[in-house]
Amino acid sequence: MSNTLTRIKDEKIVAIVRLDSTEHVKEIARSLYEGGIRIIEVTLNTPGALDSIKEIKHLYEDLVIGAGTVLDAESARSAILAGADFLLAPTLSEETIRMGNRYGVPVIPGVMTPTEALAAYEYGAKMIKVFPVSSLGPNFAKDLKGPMPFLEVMAVGGVSLDNVESYLEKGWNSIGLGGSLVNNQLVKDKNYQELTNRAKQFIEVRNKVINR
Repeated sequence: MSNTLTRIKDEKIVAIVRLDSTEHVKEIARSLYEGGIRIIEVTLNTPGALDSIKEIKHLYEDLVIGAGTVLDAESARSAILAGADFLLAPTLSEETIRMGNRYGVPVIPGVMTPTEALAAYEYGAKMIKVFPVSSLGPNFAKDLKGPMPFLEVMAVGGVSLDNVESYLEKGWNSIGLGGSLVNNQLVKDKNYQELTNRAKQFIEVRNKVINR
């Protein structure tokens, strides 16, 4: 579990794949990988998500694959058995966190308040996801960590190339990128090169911040 979270914190960028169809999920994963992405999440409300996790799990030795939109313990267990390395949820569920911990798979639950953040930590979550972070802004990580410095936080929902640098500079341990990276229209057009280009742009910003 700790190794997966370390990878997420080291890589900083998590690509969120939410699709109408997973017919070309391998091509998407390859395109993101070529752009420097090493952490990919497939949301469970994507048709065939569990099969997709199995399909891309072993594409690259250093690729970490997670399941997203995990709403309950049953879904968590299904994703874990499909090979998910980590689980992301838009909401806070003690049972889901406990299921992940039972299998040694980190669950990153969605929260929006300090009370929810502390509850998630007490339930056993080692990282929390602030969602939608656009409602709270880049400074919210420092706001949370002021009284609770033990929290590790991921920003999801509204992060784009225009503001990702600000989030990375202000104490967020990781950033989840959905439509600003894996754009559905690009996927429909099979414009995988643009997916790679976008991934490279985000990675360039990450590297710039890390190397300051």
